[in-house]
Amino acid sequence: MAHTDLHDLLRTLRVWAPEVTRLPPFVPQTAPPTPLPLFTSWFAEAVEAGQPEPHTMSLATTDAEGNPDVRIVMLHGADADGWSFATHATSRKGRALAAHPYAALAFYWPVLGRQVRVRGPVTSAPAKESQADLRARSTGALAAALTGRQSEDLPSLDDLREASATAWERARQNPTEPSPTWTLYRLRPETVEFFQGDPERRHVRLEYRRTEFGWTRTLLWP
Repeated sequence: MAHTDLHDLLRTLRVWAPEVTRLPPFVPQTAPPTPLPLFTSWFAEAVEAGQPEPHTMSLATTDAEGNPDVRIVMLHGADADGWSFATHATSRKGRALAAHPYAALAFYWPVLGRQVRVRGPVTSAPAKESQADLRARSTGALAAALTGRQSEDLPSLDDLREASATAWERARQNPTEPSPTWTLYRLRPETVEFFQGDPERRHVRLEYRRTEFGWTRTLLWP
């Protein structure tokens, strides 16, 4: 019964309903020669359009056994050095990045029918820079980092509450306390794709590709 209910529910849903989504035109010939300015512009437009949590993104990695994994993380920045995010080096994604330092990111901003996909090698920032990234975040973020044990098996929610309460107290008393495993990662893009949805399904896809001579731009079939 649940199987039938799920499919019935799926048939009631709509993508890019006009009452919540605006599909702006995208003229790729006017796009800048490098991807970062376009990403910055699209990100600002997503914020202005009221996209909830536009700074969240999917992060895909591959572990030591070659198994893929994906999760939602927060963008910490994007500049000439790459797109950055942070996690514990001892976490599942941290271990995967140690084994295969290559990843993919995906942003989805449905209020504008837009996606941005980024792929490339990943490097970790020096410890001093990683700790500065952590100090720039909220008390709750520091408490979560100090709780540690990310991705380890959890015996019970009581254990989590106890460890979290202790970490919150430490974070309040010492807002600069380091979390040694907290690591800032940077993905240096080799490809960046910008996808703009179209009401007639003539979606526009523009992919930037890094070469030894700089960036090239190529249109992709939708």
